[in-house]
Amino acid sequence: MADEHFVEGGDVSTQQFDWGTLKWMATPEVNGSERLSAGVVQLEPGEGHDLHEHPDSDEILYFLAGEGEQTVDGDTREVGAGEMVYIPEGVEHGTQNTGWETLKLLAVYAPPGPESELAEMPECEVLPPGETPTRED
Repeated sequence: MADEHFVEGGDVSTQQFDWGTLKWMATPEVNGSERLSAGVVQLEPGEGHDLHEHPDSDEILYFLAGEGEQTVDGDTREVGAGEMVYIPEGVEHGTQNTGWETLKLLAVYAPPGPESELAEMPECEVLPPGETPTRED
């Protein structure tokens, strides 16, 4: 387990998908966080993920860098650094990178759980802590 209060990116595994990566920095397994999970998501230019929902968790997305489109419950808007999106449990949503640079955001689930479900998806490759993700074009 990483330090309970301070976690660095190299301390945790990386979930790698064809659309980008996720590093879960606060989870019950990483630092004992029982009420929420939080991780950094990176979507490469032109990439995104399908519309989906989390039936048992609310989600907050805070955009750190880049530009994209966020769809929530059928409403699509442009998003960028400094913006936040709240997604209630069970609401369909998806994110697309529409810019020229990596779209980077902080994702928070309350309660935790969806991050573990993502790791079980067949298209997810889990890289061990310290291993650098690579992208095949």
